[in-house]
Amino acid sequence: MGIAEINYETARSWIAEGRRMALCTLVETVGSAPLGPGAMMMVDSEGAIEGSVTGGCVEGALAQEATEVLSGGHSRVKTYGISDDQAADVGLMCGGTVHVFVEVPEPEDLKLLDQVFEAVLDGRPAAISTVLDGPEAGRRIAIVGGESRGGLDGPELLGQTVEREMRGMLSQGLSGLRHYAADGATMGADLRVHVQSFAEPPAMVIFGAIDFAAATAALARDVGYRVTIVDARKPFLQSARFSDVAEVVVDWPDRYLESRKLGPRDVVLVFTHDPKFDEPALISALASGAGYVGALGSRRTQRDREERLREAGIEQSEIDRIAAPCGLDIGARTPSETAVSVLAEVIALQNARSGEPLKESEGPIHPRRQPAPS
Repeated sequence: MGIAEINYETARSWIAEGRRMALCTLVETVGSAPLGPGAMMMVDSEGAIEGSVTGGCVEGALAQEATEVLSGGHSRVKTYGISDDQAADVGLMCGGTVHVFVEVPEPEDLKLLDQVFEAVLDGRPAAISTVLDGPEAGRRIAIVGGESRGGLDGPELLGQTVEREMRGMLSQGLSGLRHYAADGATMGADLRVHVQSFAEPPAMVIFGAIDFAAATAALARDVGYRVTIVDARKPFLQSARFSDVAEVVVDWPDRYLESRKLGPRDVVLVFTHDPKFDEPALISALASGAGYVGALGSRRTQRDREERLREAGIEQSEIDRIAAPCGLDIGARTPSETAVSVLAEVIALQNARSGEPLKESEGPIHPRRQPAPS
């Protein structure tokens, strides 16, 4: 999943309308920042704005930069927030530093952006690279559906190296700056290239068509998961409260998971409250490769469930991987509160965080995944 605070459908409509626009892309952050690299903001020639790069902190200053570039100025990387005084001047009160590339994309580059946005809306993986320095600043290479699109006019080696590294970063869901020599060698500092990856959305499979599943699916969808609710009992799935927020499938848990390929970013939740569904679901989930396997239920229910799993031959080390009762201890009672609790634990695990109050923790608030060094 990419981080781009822009409505892709609106962005595509602007491109389709042929609007002349400036594009502001957050390419690097140092220290604390409201949004991550890849966040975008568009400013058209009439002053209309779509998107955000800092959640409102520097957008006013960037709108002025965009106007200058639209008036014939050169593309540029703008830096905000080097000191507290400078941060206050533009409203960047978090104390971090952001580097934003401001440009007027060429028609062929807008076409590439449109193709990438289309893929993202369809849930297909894509990546796009943008040269930030030199005569090719603003030129792009895109990867959509495994196919390379666009290109650079500079050294052939540069285009080949960028594409190769893009593919590696997309496979890991990584975005960030890469540095190259002018001839395209990976060791160098002449050219900066921003690579933004839009990995395939992570999957969440929820077993059990109950109110807690509907509430969790709705929140997980907003977070960025592609959610499927599975239940072997067809009548339980017929309510629109499930199909409105997730794909619904009538099947037994073990049979369904045999058809799914899951990975470390994916989640399986067991909300069935019935041993004849619970055990097959959990045994199959543990073998699925999913990074998080959780189950609802009381502590007593979990003790009984663990005993049945041991009797089924599941090793204790595997049983210990199950988050059950799942969720963080926030006193949740209602389905919506439980959804917050469960998603909070999932997000904390994915980011290797403790889930403790921020006021009691230390270090950066926002997690960062950095690409491997050049």
